[in-house]
Amino acid sequence: MGELHSGGCHCGHIRYQFSGALQDIAHCHCSICRKVSGGIVTTWITVPTANFQWLAATPARYDSSDSCARYFCPRCGAQLALVTLLSPESIDVTIATLDHPELAPAERHIWTDSQLPWLHLDEHLPGEAEETL
Repeated sequence: MGELHSGGCHCGHIRYQFSGALQDIAHCHCSICRKVSGGIVTTWITVPTANFQWLAATPARYDSSDSCARYFCPRCGAQLALVTLLSPESIDVTIATLDHPELAPAERHIWTDSQLPWLHLDEHLPGEAEETL
């Protein structure tokens, strides 16, 4: 099964876990992530859907675009994950909701064309104007 990682929302209503290495982690600068999270950047880990499971309760779903469904806690509003039709075999999980986010540093930036010009974050990491799948 490999490494096991868990996380959940702020209020504890939603819990999840996944197995596998902490890799494929990216800071996303897209305007949609900013609007739905209220933050200036969202950091995601991409996990094979087969390695991921919701443990406690069912998150609410919000379709933020024609190809992207986002999952969040209906009680506290914490953004937890997203699934895109462009890559249905994987789920992206917010690093901030992991029980141990300190173990999951970002490896790259995505959607840098949308990056706020005054934000300077992990500038040594490579960046992609849009996300490549």
